[in-house]
Amino acid sequence: MKIFDYMAKYGYEQLVFFHDKATDLKAITCIHSTVLGPSLGGTRILNYKDEDEAVLDVLRLARGMTYKSACAGLNLGGGKSVILADPTELRKDGVRREAFFRAFGRFVEGLNGRYLTAEDMNTTTRDMEYISMETNHVCGLEHKSGNPSPFTALGVFKAIQACCENVYGTRSLEGRTVLVQGVGAVGHRLCELLHEDGAKLLVNDISDERVSAVVTAFGAKAVAPDDVYNTECDVFAPCAKGAGINEITIPLLKCKIIAGAANNVLEDIPRDGQALHDRGIVYAPDFVANAGGVINVYHELQGYVEATAVRSVERILPQVAEIIRISKEKNIPTALVANQMAEARIAAMRHVNSIYLKK
Repeated sequence: MKIFDYMAKYGYEQLVFFHDKATDLKAITCIHSTVLGPSLGGTRILNYKDEDEAVLDVLRLARGMTYKSACAGLNLGGGKSVILADPTELRKDGVRREAFFRAFGRFVEGLNGRYLTAEDMNTTTRDMEYISMETNHVCGLEHKSGNPSPFTALGVFKAIQACCENVYGTRSLEGRTVLVQGVGAVGHRLCELLHEDGAKLLVNDISDERVSAVVTAFGAKAVAPDDVYNTECDVFAPCAKGAGINEITIPLLKCKIIAGAANNVLEDIPRDGQALHDRGIVYAPDFVANAGGVINVYHELQGYVEATAVRSVERILPQVAEIIRISKEKNIPTALVANQMAEARIAAMRHVNSIYLKK
């Protein structure tokens, strides 16, 4: 991978590698854009197969955060951090975990406010507390807005409702079959919301324990990994790793709607967005559907009032509806519509920010 070529193509600002020998911390932080404000994006831990996979992941995720904040109307840029580690092993050693995240906090502090971090895959609000011992550039703390996962799930639920209203003429999920891929913190809460609205749940996850919990709590049916993409359903909700919708899986799909919490759902946005459009599958662009978490965190930065944050997250429904309307009117993929919305706001604010103001 030619990193500088990739960064130039998509307008990245900064890619930083951190290493702490004492704790064996290996982390990468990417700042895609600070045009709208300081970059914000969670820190995730994954046991990547190699460093190239981690670099590509953090690059894609950071760019997605820029578009997510832009579409949500937030004064934030896009960033992300990935930590190369086995999350299961790290959970076993509490002493090492504190030192591990406090070391990471020191590195975040060194970015001098250009990047704000928060909880993400395989990290917790407790980890954010450790980071906050070394830097103020961290959000989603337990004594403030807390775990963003329920807000992410709420936003995805609202996106699904918007899609259902377009396809079926009603927002209600009563009697609709929804396949949720990935039932971690966000996916589990999404299942709860769908169940409360009368949906029939199909679920898949790499953890049998998590699947069993959803089956027991909400009467869901488990789906084998090999059957995820070719199982008939009304709504497919990818809430695991990204790039699952691609040229191999799209021909297998037997759904009318795709709306989930995963980042970078499409492996290739132009190609896969067009393929879904051509098949008549309504796709809620991921960085719009899953923006609930970052919206909630943004309210923490402004002075947190939960009811206000919830109302902001619920605006995802009319936004997804508008994206679908424009998609149909112009006969272009919803993914392209969302990208154009984000890019238009960034371009407009870039001009505003060019006007000199003495600080």
